Amino acid sequence: MKNKYLLILIGIIVLGGVYLLSNGEFNRGLRSTNTNKVQASASFYPLYFFSSEIGKDKVDVFNITPAGVEPHDYDPTAQDIARIQNSKLLLVNGAGFEPWLDNIKDDLSDVAVVNTSEEGINLEEGSEEHEEEHDGEEEHINDPHVWLSPVLAKSQVDKIQQGFISADPDNASTYEANGASLKQRLDTLDTKFREGLSFCKQRSFVTSHAAFGYLAREYNLTQVPISGISPDEEPSLSELAEVTEFVKDNDIKYIFFETLVSPKLSETIANETGAKTLVLDPIEGLSDDDIAQGKNYFTVMENNLKNLQTALECSN
Repeated sequence: MKNKYLLILIGIIVLGGVYLLSNGEFNRGLRSTNTNKVQASASFYPLYFFSSEIGKDKVDVFNITPAGVEPHDYDPTAQDIARIQNSKLLLVNGAGFEPWLDNIKDDLSDVAVVNTSEEGINLEEGSEEHEEEHDGEEEHINDPHVWLSPVLAKSQVDKIQQGFISADPDNASTYEANGASLKQRLDTLDTKFREGLSFCKQRSFVTSHAAFGYLAREYNLTQVPISGISPDEEPSLSELAEVTEFVKDNDIKYIFFETLVSPKLSETIANETGAKTLVLDPIEGLSDDDIAQGKNYFTVMENNLKNLQTALECSN
């Protein structure tokens, strides 16, 4: 009899432990157990990084786009949406970068949505071709890749900082100090790009998709993209031929590709023209390995600068 009761007691303890563990996992998927921190959701890595640097230990930031996933076409899961709904702030890039936002915005009455490109940024217009929906016609859209210009990234930092201050005014001085420090680092990065790209034999670069328009505009360069604003947009044969001809006519020695999408198109043009390939990273997401190695927005941008200097034949 004693053994029977002992087994029942052990069973209750085990079931209770499983319940607590599973409930803990569920809570971690929805919100931090530290309710003293401001809960924030960021749509993808650059905003996650900026938010973490501004908020430090005062905030708990959730990156909606998983590590190593290309965010252009990522749709939040049900658990992602639950986490967003349990946040005080939702930080988005805007300019059409998060098409899923329209589907959930009516359910975010208690969440402040911070659009980091809404004001103070002169958005460039791009285009994409959608054969099935538009019978081959081009759809004119805004270029959302503002974070790749250190100057425009400062405007995004300002909006994130103000979002945290509105949500947590008691810690306004902390957010202001951290935001000022982050903008100073962006100023330093801007100076490195401005000086590092001042004296180059080439002013044009070929990249896998049209992500670097703002960076090119800022530093007097010309971006020649193989595909459009979205990296999964397939260029036509005539467009590929035009880029190939441009590479040959302008003695382009390097074709850039990205880390999160297939390098096939860049490699095809490189093989056709005798050019080499290099990475130019739009920082739309870092892999777990990248993060473990200590890579972040600044280290990737500095590597982008180094590779641009190589491709454009720049002198220091």
